[in-house]
Amino acid sequence: MISPINIKGLSVSYDKKRVLSNVYLSIEEGKLIGVLGPNGAGKSTLFKAILGLIDNISGSVEIFGKDIKESRQRIAYVPQRDEVDWTFPATVRDIVLMGRFPGKSLWQRMDKNDRAKTYEAMEELSILPLADRQIGELSGGQQQRVFLARALCQEADILLLDEPFVGVDITTEEHIIRVLRNLSREGKTLLVVHHDLTSVTSYFDQVILLNQRIVAYGDTETTFVDEQISRAYGSQHNIIIEAGISR
Repeated sequence: MISPINIKGLSVSYDKKRVLSNVYLSIEEGKLIGVLGPNGAGKSTLFKAILGLIDNISGSVEIFGKDIKESRQRIAYVPQRDEVDWTFPATVRDIVLMGRFPGKSLWQRMDKNDRAKTYEAMEELSILPLADRQIGELSGGQQQRVFLARALCQEADILLLDEPFVGVDITTEEHIIRVLRNLSREGKTLLVVHHDLTSVTSYFDQVILLNQRIVAYGDTETTFVDEQISRAYGSQHNIIIEAGISR
């Protein structure tokens, strides 16, 4: 079976500083996967390298056995909130509809099916009443739902979500994790950058522990354990122990 994401020897540098080093990773299909590690570990950089948004200095990334240029419509991305221009004059409906663009050729117009998919995605994320609101007028939780709805609208096989729970209330977080679980049951593969280690065991099927290199990857029960957490977080591990997260 071809892996949804297969990374071989990926290394990335910014301004001559190594951010990712010799990453090898073969992701299992249909899993909800937490991407964990301290600040500066390269989690967001890993996503951008997978998406082909930055130049990797060595190594390769394949999406279902193909280059990202051939597989772009099969992968959707939910960025961090601080990467979005919330003053952009677009409505909720406009943003969600953008999820249909990767499946269109240059001159194809949006049709009735595209509008129906947009409606379904907004309804799934409970943002349909906000359809005509400008995105900057929304709360943090509503904004996160909008970009997840855009990803749903794309009907991609892989979803990369960069800190989707930051700035949201507990009701929104619970709603989002339910949607993500349903997608994984449908066979979608989801990678989620996550910081709240207290919820890792209840949220994710598998985890990737990252600190510029892959520390560990596997089922949450056997991978998210004290020894591996310590290797990933180093000196920050004492804080984790004090918070009662160590297993």
